[in-house]
Amino acid sequence: MNYLTIENISKSFGENILFENLSFHIAKGEKVAFVARNGMGKSTLLKIIIGEESAEGEQAMVRLHKDVKLVYLDQSPELNDKQTVLEAVFETDNPTLTAIRNYEMCLLRPKEEEALQAALAKMDELEAWDYEVQIKQILFKLNINDLEQSIATLSGGQQKRVALAKVLIDEPDFLILDEPTNHLDLEMIEWLENYLTKTNLTLFMVTHDRYFLERVCDTIIELDEGQIYRYRGNYSHFLIKKQERKEHQVRDVVRARSLMRTELDWMRKQPKARGTKGKARIDAFYELEDRASKNIKEESLKMDIKTTRMGSKILELHNISKGYGDLKLIEKFNYKFKKKDRVGIIGKNGAGKSTLLNLLLQLDKPDTGKIVKGETVQFGYYSQDGIQLSEQKKVIEVVRDIAEYIPIEGKGRNITASVLLEHFLFPKEQHYTFVHKLSGGERRRLYLLTILMQNPNFLILDEPTNDLDILTLNVLEEFLMEFKGCLVVVSHDRYFMDKLVEHTFVFEGDGLIRDFPGNYTQYRDKLETEAQQPKENDEPKKKKSTEPEAKKDHQISREQRKAINRVENQIKKLENQKTELSAKFGDPNLNPNDIPALAKELEQIKQQIEEKEMEWMEMVEEM
Repeated sequence: MNYLTIENISKSFGENILFENLSFHIAKGEKVAFVARNGMGKSTLLKIIIGEESAEGEQAMVRLHKDVKLVYLDQSPELNDKQTVLEAVFETDNPTLTAIRNYEMCLLRPKEEEALQAALAKMDELEAWDYEVQIKQILFKLNINDLEQSIATLSGGQQKRVALAKVLIDEPDFLILDEPTNHLDLEMIEWLENYLTKTNLTLFMVTHDRYFLERVCDTIIELDEGQIYRYRGNYSHFLIKKQERKEHQVRDVVRARSLMRTELDWMRKQPKARGTKGKARIDAFYELEDRASKNIKEESLKMDIKTTRMGSKILELHNISKGYGDLKLIEKFNYKFKKKDRVGIIGKNGAGKSTLLNLLLQLDKPDTGKIVKGETVQFGYYSQDGIQLSEQKKVIEVVRDIAEYIPIEGKGRNITASVLLEHFLFPKEQHYTFVHKLSGGERRRLYLLTILMQNPNFLILDEPTNDLDILTLNVLEEFLMEFKGCLVVVSHDRYFMDKLVEHTFVFEGDGLIRDFPGNYTQYRDKLETEAQQPKENDEPKKKKSTEPEAKKDHQISREQRKAINRVENQIKKLENQKTELSAKFGDPNLNPNDIPALAKELEQIKQQIEEKEMEWMEMVEEM
C-alpha cells in the first residue's frame, strides 16, 4: 500500500527552478531518505508534502493515504512559547496520551490527592503504564528532565529535542524528518538510530548523516540534475549504484558524441530533407544532440588553496586546568601537537569542549599551566555559530573583500575570486546573488571558503558538517585528508570523524580528558568490549536462576510505579536546584568570592542527579 504518491510536481522561486516534474511514491514500511545538493529544494519538498507549500504544474499531485497518520519534524521547529515542556510534548487528542499527561501533571501537584487518584484509575483503565514507561525512556534519552520548564526559556537545540520527543511519542504511521540528528549529541544519535531501526514506522527523511543513512534507510531517492533516481538499499548500496549510473552516462554521452559527428555531416548535406524517413532522422538528430551536449564532468569542490608553512614548534599544552571553583572542566591536561595531527573531540554538552577550543585559540586563559603557540601557527576557526556574512552583499563581494587573487599550491600560482567560487560549486550565475538568498548549506560553504582563503595551517572545525550536502561533505573530507596542517574537529557526524581523525580527546567528566589512539568508532568498540567483559564473567550466575523467577509477571505494579515516581520527583527537584544555581553564575552582581562555594554545590547536585538517573534506569530495566 502506498502511503504517499507524488506526481509531476515542480517548484521555483522567481527564475530559480528548484525541481520540475518530480514523481515517486513511498510504500508502507519503507524507510526512505531523500538526497540532493544544497539549494535543490529538499526542505521545500517536505513542506509541499505536508501542505505548508504549494506544488506547481498543471498535472501536479500529492496524495497521502486517507487512513495514514502523518507527523512532520521540521529542521527548526517552532513550539508554542506559552506552553511548558509537558504541555508541548503531550499536545494530542490520543486518549492514552491524554491520560498520561494528566497523570504527569498530578505528579507535579502531589497535594491534589483526588485528582491523582482519578488519574491513576484512568491509567489502570487504559492499561497505559507500559506506554508511560516507554515515554519516560524517550524523554530520558533525549535529556528532557524538567517537564515544568517553559518553552520560551529553551535554546534552539533543546526545542528540537522536545519536538523530536513529541513526534516519537505521538506514534504516527508515517514520519517525515528534516535533519533529525542536528542538535543531538553522539549518544542521542545512536539511540535514535537504534529506535528507528527497530520500529515499524514508515519514514521519509532528509539527513546528511551517512551512518544514519547506512543503518536506518532501506531506500534512497536522489534528485540529480532535475531527475529522480531510486535505489533499493542503504547508503553503501547507493554509492555503488550511483557510480555505475554515472559511468553508464559517461559511456552514453561518449557514444552520442561519436554518432553526432556522423549525423551532423548528414544534416549539413541534407538540410531540406522532406521524406518521412528524412524527417524522422532530423528529429532523432535533435534528440541525439541533447544527449551529446550533456556535461559529463563531475562537479567537485576543488580546494587546492595554499597552506602557510609551519615550523617545528606548533602548539603545546603544559599541565593546563580550567574550571569554576570546584567545577572542573579541564584538569592537568598535557599535549604537544605534531605536524599533521588529526584530533577529534567528543563529550557530553557542557563537558568543556568549547572551553578547550577557546584555550587552543587563546581566546581564554587556563587557570593553571601554560599554552605555548609556535610563531608560524596561523589558525583557521570554523565556528558553528560564527557565520557572520553580510546579508546585503553579493557572493562575489564576500570573497573580494578578502582578496581579489588567491594563492594556490604551486610556485607563483594564483586564481581570481570568481574562479575560486566556481571551484566551490558556486556557478557564475550565482556570483551576483545576495547572501540572504542562499540556502543554509550554501552559506556554510561560503563561510568555509572565507576561512580557507586566509591560508591557515591549523584548522579548528566546530560542527562543520551541519547543513552541508553529501557532495560537499565528501569533497571536504578529501581536501582535509590532503591538508598539510593540523586539524582539530568537534562533530556529531561519526562518518566524518571516522574518516579524518587519528586520535580522539574524550571528555570523561570531572576535568579528565582521555587521549584515545583511534577514531570515534574504534573508541565505541573499545567501550563495548569493556562493558561486555563483566557480563561474560556473570554468565554462570544467570544460568542458576530458578524456573519461578524466569516466569516473572512483567506487568508494572502500582508499588513499582510509586517507587519510580518517587525517584522522578527527586530528579525534578534536583534539576530545579541546578537551574537556580546555574542562573546565579550569570548574575553581574555576583561576588567573585562566592563562586567557589556555588561551584562546589553545583557539582554535588550534578552528581546526585546522575546517581538518581542511574537508579531510575535500573528500576525500569528490572521491570
